[in-house]
Amino acid sequence: MKKHHRVGIIGGSGLYEIEGLTKRRWVKVSTPFGAPSDQLLTGELAGRQVVFLPRHGRKHRLLPSELNHRANIYALKELDVAWILSVSAVGSLQEQHRPCDIVLPNQFVDRTKRSQEHTFFGGGIVAHVAFAEPVCPELRGLLRRACEELALPAHDGGVYVNMEGPAFSTRAESIANHTQGYDVIGMTNLGEAKCAREAQIAYATLAMVTDYDAWKDDEAHVTVELVIENLKHNAEQAKATIRRVLPLIPSEPNCSCHSSLRHAILTPRAAWPKSAIRRLGCILTDYL
Repeated sequence: MKKHHRVGIIGGSGLYEIEGLTKRRWVKVSTPFGAPSDQLLTGELAGRQVVFLPRHGRKHRLLPSELNHRANIYALKELDVAWILSVSAVGSLQEQHRPCDIVLPNQFVDRTKRSQEHTFFGGGIVAHVAFAEPVCPELRGLLRRACEELALPAHDGGVYVNMEGPAFSTRAESIANHTQGYDVIGMTNLGEAKCAREAQIAYATLAMVTDYDAWKDDEAHVTVELVIENLKHNAEQAKATIRRVLPLIPSEPNCSCHSSLRHAILTPRAAWPKSAIRRLGCILTDYL
């Protein structure tokens, strides 16, 4: 099996650059699934080879529903990324997750309408990856350790509801999600997590709380102004966590995420169409 050694960082709202990278180089990557959100920044940080991708583009020009998750994850895979640290701004659905806190989700609830765009497969090759545990437990555990070492206000575990947006929740939707006991709400991570699992990349989320969404009667409901107010503080916490966690990540990819396709492809190898093999490219490298 080909070994990959780079760590990918996907920066969400407010995180468009990572300071401190050496040997910096912006790289344009073409994929069979279209263009990624932006060029990808390669370099070294805290002794590790990293690849940074601004999720919404460096000028924040892409809506959550316009993100091409397949292209983003494919481009990271093409650059030998084996772990992804995803930083996302989220709304809190529970009292204990306060603005400027960090939540490390271990589950997702899918409220999107774009599931066909959250898989590399189809077109002649069928695969069903295991997704009961959608976040890599090993990588999430390292993020938890980094947050503890930095004494950051982090919550271990939780359910991330992935809505589509771009409008924020109605109050009725927000109350329903709160009543269900879900923890945070965002618009981006579910598609990334699904594509990362198919690409055999370990994936974990740093969910940075900016607001209380719309369920809480004694708080102002979420607005862009409120979100922006907390983004700068959140971005600094995210950067500190990333710098602390990078040296903790193993040098070799060896968790179950890195072999997630081993028993997932149902279509016999002899029946794989050449066009599908070309389209999937680096996703299938280990099985050709």
